[in-house]
Amino acid sequence: TEDSSSRETDALVHFLRGAPPTSGASQGQLDSLHQPSGAIHPASLPVTSLVSGANRNQHQSKPGGGNYSAFSEASSTAVAGAPAASGGPLGASDEEMIDLTPGQDNPFRDPFGAQSAALSQHRREAATAMGNLGGGRRRSSSGGDDFVDLGGANPIDANEAAGLAEGHYNDFETIDWLKDIGRHRKRHREILRRMKLSCRGKLVSLFDSFSGWLCVGLIAVAAGLVAGVVDIGTTWMSDLRDGICAEAFWFNKEQCCWSSNDTTFDDEQACRQWYTWAELVGDSNKDFGAYIFKYLLYILWSLLFALLAALLVKVFAPYACGSGIPEMKTILSGFVIRGYLGKWTLLIKSVGIMLAVSAGLNLGKEGPMVHMAACCGNIIAYLFPKYGRNEAKKREVLSAAAAAGVSIAFGAPLGGVLFSLEEASYYFPLKTLWRSFFCSMVAASVLKLVNPFGNDHLVLFYVEYRSTWSVIEIGPFILLGVIGGLFGAGFIRANVWICRIRKFGRLGRFPIAEVMLVTLVTALLAFPNTYTRMNTSRLIKLLFSKCGPEDEAELCDYKWNSTNDYSGSAPAGPGIYSAMWKLMLAYLFKMVATVFTFGIKVPSGLFIPSLAVGAIAGRVLGNVLEQVAVSRMDSFPFRLFCRAGQPCINSGLYAMIGAAAALGGVTRMTLSLVAIMLELTGGLQYIVPLMIAAMTSKWVGDRLTKGGIYEEHIRLNGYPYLDNKEEFAHTTIAADVMHPRRGEAQLQLLYQDSMNVEDLETLMAASDVNGYPVVVSRDSHYLLGFVTRRDLMLALEFARKNEDGIVGDSLVYFTEHLVAGAVAARHTDAGASSTDGQPPALKLRRIVDLSPITVTDQTPMEVVLEMFRKLGLRQTLVTHNGRLLGLITKKDVLRHIEYLHSIDPHNLIFS
Repeated sequence: TEDSSSRETDALVHFLRGAPPTSGASQGQLDSLHQPSGAIHPASLPVTSLVSGANRNQHQSKPGGGNYSAFSEASSTAVAGAPAASGGPLGASDEEMIDLTPGQDNPFRDPFGAQSAALSQHRREAATAMGNLGGGRRRSSSGGDDFVDLGGANPIDANEAAGLAEGHYNDFETIDWLKDIGRHRKRHREILRRMKLSCRGKLVSLFDSFSGWLCVGLIAVAAGLVAGVVDIGTTWMSDLRDGICAEAFWFNKEQCCWSSNDTTFDDEQACRQWYTWAELVGDSNKDFGAYIFKYLLYILWSLLFALLAALLVKVFAPYACGSGIPEMKTILSGFVIRGYLGKWTLLIKSVGIMLAVSAGLNLGKEGPMVHMAACCGNIIAYLFPKYGRNEAKKREVLSAAAAAGVSIAFGAPLGGVLFSLEEASYYFPLKTLWRSFFCSMVAASVLKLVNPFGNDHLVLFYVEYRSTWSVIEIGPFILLGVIGGLFGAGFIRANVWICRIRKFGRLGRFPIAEVMLVTLVTALLAFPNTYTRMNTSRLIKLLFSKCGPEDEAELCDYKWNSTNDYSGSAPAGPGIYSAMWKLMLAYLFKMVATVFTFGIKVPSGLFIPSLAVGAIAGRVLGNVLEQVAVSRMDSFPFRLFCRAGQPCINSGLYAMIGAAAALGGVTRMTLSLVAIMLELTGGLQYIVPLMIAAMTSKWVGDRLTKGGIYEEHIRLNGYPYLDNKEEFAHTTIAADVMHPRRGEAQLQLLYQDSMNVEDLETLMAASDVNGYPVVVSRDSHYLLGFVTRRDLMLALEFARKNEDGIVGDSLVYFTEHLVAGAVAARHTDAGASSTDGQPPALKLRRIVDLSPITVTDQTPMEVVLEMFRKLGLRQTLVTHNGRLLGLITKKDVLRHIEYLHSIDPHNLIFS
């Protein structure tokens, strides 16, 4: 017909203007192959102007024909469907029917985020409100306005819509990985298309290609600077409890005594330049009164620092408490927690962790550095629309930021990359691996430049051993692994029990009082013992260190004589026996105190307390074995590894092995843990002992508890995290998990051509689901597609405000077909104005996902679980022979797993 010829001509002109080709024809051909005679085709060719009148009539319902969705049959046959071939999840290209006058570019389209200055405020609001839904009035050939098509014109790219529509995902919602990745690919194709048209396009393409490296580089610089400030501030404030440098108050104890030769870490009177508070008031350091005075000041300073930290967290940034790693794992898996990676969280976490560590609490700053680096990543990502407006792409830079966090925490760039790969990240492609490596490298270099400890090392407890180990020592290394695994399992159970009481009991109503009580008890018990009073990082350095003849600490009180080689072993003096008793008391104290401290409402990390507990156990065991070897140096088996010039047993090495075992028992890290400890010691010859201890502690811990401390806190908080390390060993199928089940309310559905605007608004007002399946009719539940609640709400909002004639009685169509019946369809296609007084219809085909992921009702749940893990699904639809039966959300999968593990399945905050 004349009308169809004009549409074909318009489509050809549109194609010649540079619009990229679509894959809609191939989809239409596929649908037509499955189309039974006399059926209503639910989704005809996406490019309506390419469909001739004869083709339209071929797909209309015939008298006596049944309603059937060939598309639903095709999609339900496959276990897992792929995104639309056009690159986006909506099933058709967003560039199909953009109406451009000759020689004029589209002012709405700008995938790089820069809106045209000539765009009016009204059209800006319309573009923002519509997002990726498209907007514009489609007029018939006769000039009538009888049909409003929100699927025929798309004034804004889907990538822009995610950024322009503020809050693309609501709080406590999971992202749609496939949809966001589709947006990114579409944006990339648009950049490549523009690159071929102009020099500006080539420059934009060049910037886009290295913007990822620039983004992670800026993140690394910011994270390194933040870590340097935190390290310097923590050391100074920790020493402030003991005294002050009179000549320069901004120096900590070590910096104050650099000009002195008598500096030791555990001596009360470090040097002449350092004054204790008792000396400042004229009291002697040796009498009982001075001791009580220092004791009281120690407690007061601790309470003051803890109070400030708790108040800052409560008032300004509640998300700044804790370590942040459980939440980071959940965010990287696709969950949205608004404000958790914001600027206020970064600021309060940085200041709060300095105050909390300086208060003497049994916590560390290394774990929160991962959170702080991720905050830097999230803030800087918004400078690059490629990442700031795409949640899936943003998680790639957040993975690199997590690697940088461990790199600056331990001075271990490789360990940071492996930590992000093994423990933190959920989606870790090869490109992310390279960028994580680059980010860790730059962050460590910046921290090296800052030099926070003044010794050219990135951590306070860096050590370097030169002695070797014997194969006979594998037995003690395994023993340390067992001790670490037992400690980790016991700590996890006790801490989760305390945190559950804190979360659901009355204890959680008084967070500041709890912080003050824990701080008071810790300060009262910690001060009398030298090893619990000192900073935990300094304690770890002391335990890792190798004793020499110049050391005056209790741990190095050996009976050296002329027959002893100072580089070898010697009998223990009275100082070592005294230190052993103090260390065993410190071991018990730190185990119990860490259980109560981890989880209170201040920033707190778990790496350093775990390392300290393990290092104490390893040092005690190493000293015991060393004295046994010294007393029986000529007997078997000690004569095999007691050589001249080196100690029989390196007790510092045992402390390091014990620290790795304890941390592995708590977190269940293996590969990244070994890499971190190797970079701390600087010697590859200890890789086998570290691997033995790490694997042993993991095996022992896994036999006693289900997962590490971070996984247990994720379960406790009800985060929607599907651990990809767990196996599903049950025989349930999709029909056992889907809803609705028998006795439950029916699914809330959309019908392709029998609902009006008022029906849709009533449906959304009465429900809070994230999306609605689209079926043929009330009597025929053959699946057509899926519509998200957000897209439907924006489409209706825009149509109500900006389109003339759209009222509550306006029919809404989710397919190409306007009404049932070939005659009525041809009448509407011809553009005739309505004569029966009906308001214009609203067509929303473009917001329908025509290729939703579907499974059959007999699909094993282990397959469904792998689909949710590998594809990052929000939900999947369950069908039987093309007919919709129900759906399975991520929440349903999590509840099913928790139910099978006999855990309360309703403790989930996922929506």
